[in-house]
Amino acid sequence: MSRTSPVIAVDVVGGDFAPAEVLSGIEEALEDLSGTSLIALGPADIVEPLSERLPLVRAVVCPEIIAMDEHPATAVRQKRDSSITVGARLLRDGRADAFFSAGSTGAVMAAATLVTGRIRGVSRPAIATVLPTAGPPCVLLDVGANADCRPENLLQFGLMGVAYSKAVLDVESPRVGLLNIGEEPTKGSMLAIEAHALLQNGCPGFVGNVEGRDVLSGSVDVIVTDGFTGNVALKLLEGASRTLLDQVKTAMTASPLTTAAAAVLKPSLARLRERLDPDAYGGAPLLGVNGVTIIGHGSSRAKAIRNAIRVAELSVRAGLTERIAASVSIEDSQSA
Repeated sequence: MSRTSPVIAVDVVGGDFAPAEVLSGIEEALEDLSGTSLIALGPADIVEPLSERLPLVRAVVCPEIIAMDEHPATAVRQKRDSSITVGARLLRDGRADAFFSAGSTGAVMAAATLVTGRIRGVSRPAIATVLPTAGPPCVLLDVGANADCRPENLLQFGLMGVAYSKAVLDVESPRVGLLNIGEEPTKGSMLAIEAHALLQNGCPGFVGNVEGRDVLSGSVDVIVTDGFTGNVALKLLEGASRTLLDQVKTAMTASPLTTAAAAVLKPSLARLRERLDPDAYGGAPLLGVNGVTIIGHGSSRAKAIRNAIRVAELSVRAGLTERIAASVSIEDSQSA
């Protein structure tokens, strides 16, 4: 069920550039929100002045902070008053509809699993990310939550990816592909071969295998893989796009002639950079936990924070958690 007045909890001290960039992102996000309020989680000297200044922001004081180098599960258990643990608890108790943090990814995952809890029937939550393509954007999952997977996990990833694509990207009938080293159903590892059979029989919109060269082609709307492969693919794409843009910039300023040409191409190149900018979607949803949880990149700036809050709001309004629960429930009834 969608909500008309979502409440989004935001970890103010999570990320390499916190709290300054997070605070700026919150202020920018408030320009976009309609009927949505925020909860700022962090030390009193940071969140209370913010709440006093912005009527739509409520402060919840969290005196503890989970550092990036701490063991995630141990830190979540020991630091019950940390911004990440409190955010997961607010979500579990229904006092927040979504939680965003650009802090330790491992700690956010641990808190979401141990505190918030998984949706009934979900075996492994998965981190999804939205990629730009030659056509509409597509969803890639898992990109890091599960290095080792079973075939049935990949089937659930496909179902959750379809639910996210419909709810957040507004794709009516998502096409689903399995990332593999060949198009034929018999190609790849035993995991890929067995997952292909499960997806073919149990995932609506499954069109078969897609190879690495097709990830950005726009041929599918959801790409399913294990967390190890997905994370490598994501980091490769991020590095390649950054290197490509830097090389284009270098080439365009190599001489007076190319600099003059660059002035003509500048608007088009700016649109290309914007299209490839990972901050455009702000954060990656952790699908399969019992509440909307968005994980931001550690280097998130204000733009990424703003867009992550926007995605969280959209996910809540679209009833993402309920949609995933329904898709998993259908899977269970088919396998019974």
